[in-house]
Amino acid sequence: MSVADYIVVGAGSGGCAVAYRLAEAGHSVIVVEAGGTDAGPFIQMPGALSYPMNMRRYDWGFSTEPEPHLGGRVLACPRGRVIGGSSSINGMVYVRGHARDYDHWADQGADGWRFADVLPYFQRMENWHGPATSEWRGTDGPLHVTRGAQDNPLFRAFVAAGAQAGYPVTEDYNGAAQEGFGVMEATIWRGQRWSAARAYLRPAQATGRVRVVRGEVARVRFDAENRATGVELLGGGALDARAEVILAASSINTPKLLMLSGIGSGAHLAEHGIALRADRPGVGQNLQDHLELYLQYAARQPVTLYKYWNLPGKAWVGAQWLFARRGPGASNQFEACAFIRSRAGIDYPDIQYHFLPIAVRYDGQAVAEGHGFQTHVGPMRSKSRGWVRLRSDRPEDAPRICFNYMSHPDDWAEFRTCIRLTREIMGQAAFEPYLDHEIQPGAGCESDDALDGFIRAHVESAYHPCGTARMGRADDPMAVVDPQGRVIGAQGLRVADSSIFPRITNGNLNAPSIMAGEKIADHVLGRSLPAANLEPVIAPDWAEAQR
Repeated sequence: MSVADYIVVGAGSGGCAVAYRLAEAGHSVIVVEAGGTDAGPFIQMPGALSYPMNMRRYDWGFSTEPEPHLGGRVLACPRGRVIGGSSSINGMVYVRGHARDYDHWADQGADGWRFADVLPYFQRMENWHGPATSEWRGTDGPLHVTRGAQDNPLFRAFVAAGAQAGYPVTEDYNGAAQEGFGVMEATIWRGQRWSAARAYLRPAQATGRVRVVRGEVARVRFDAENRATGVELLGGGALDARAEVILAASSINTPKLLMLSGIGSGAHLAEHGIALRADRPGVGQNLQDHLELYLQYAARQPVTLYKYWNLPGKAWVGAQWLFARRGPGASNQFEACAFIRSRAGIDYPDIQYHFLPIAVRYDGQAVAEGHGFQTHVGPMRSKSRGWVRLRSDRPEDAPRICFNYMSHPDDWAEFRTCIRLTREIMGQAAFEPYLDHEIQPGAGCESDDALDGFIRAHVESAYHPCGTARMGRADDPMAVVDPQGRVIGAQGLRVADSSIFPRITNGNLNAPSIMAGEKIADHVLGRSLPAANLEPVIAPDWAEAQR
């Protein structure tokens, strides 16, 4: 029972997709997951999303080193330690990314990963419940993708304000036109979180060919020919793979496992007395994330979710969800969004908005002023790069993480632009009945220096780490995996998670991570889907106009 054709490390977004497709093709698979069950309302209730990512029961509890460009702030870096991985603790927002993101991947050496190549995988994985049929979307895949009811008038006000400010309204930002304001999509089905575990892992287990083993992997095992033959488990024990080992342990734990297994920078491994198996200096490098600000506003009318922000209100929301899967708890409350360009000369959106009808932090702390709402806004393509390094040669020790947030001068200018564009949008007539005043940054925060001080103190991670085992051509010294996900310098070892992203995509990362698992599974199986021939909408006057 400790042997299978394939061992997948990590029951998260990419790992569940890989296991499903390998089992579908008739192979036996062992999925190794350090965390426990995803059962229970904190995970399954969409409206409870702030709880699981703040609970050590479900989260690895990682945090950064003191970030040098944020005044030494230490930021949380949640990663799912539970069946479903981060798809069981995330905000459930579904964003494919922009077509140009994937074309850029291919330009950087990820051959076969252009948008035309990856679109068929997004379509294969989707079970889209949109307002109409679309050649851009899939409707019979395992992953349910839905839209919220938008019962709260603030969602409609946000989209209307964008239109009044001169931005387009997009009918489907995951379809032909990402740019614009519109309805946000989520991996929610019939009032419950539809994680990678529900979409992929449970059906895979039902085939009888997939077994989940709870345990933490200490390192990958190799034979004399440098072929991966299995994994060692922390605390003793081993699992053997007849064919391959596939790492899908997150962009934090995957590079850690590679380095503990002797694959990484020779100098760094020597610091910890680890024998070098393959000198790949790119392991743990190229760490990227999205940062965002919560721009908060006091409401003139009691139309926000603040009315539920008390014990009786939470009990009522919980009861509605528990007995009928209805009410505010059945939504993640991210039901409106926008993707816009920061200036003329940018050919596709580089700013993303989430709108939320309450003023609250991800840790669940509401502002003291009562009824309010907020936009989450941030640049999508920061030039800052960080790293993941070993703390020691002990598998039980958490890695060191430094994103080098805001280390590039452009980051500051881009965030100042985000704030100023947001103020213009929120000042439109659509918000006149609802917006009383700006809570933060506050009306007195206007100059570049004042905005930079606010950014330094208040910017937060959107929890989208990626890029630490970058995909590229085999002759690229900083590439870690080739375009088929194979670790360069080893045999029988692949990576199938957001670690392989050459550059962060435009939006939330759950959908691209699942797509990567789908596509890597096909590479393992020696097959591929035919390329698509659809072209995205690009603003015709992008070179001369910001909107």
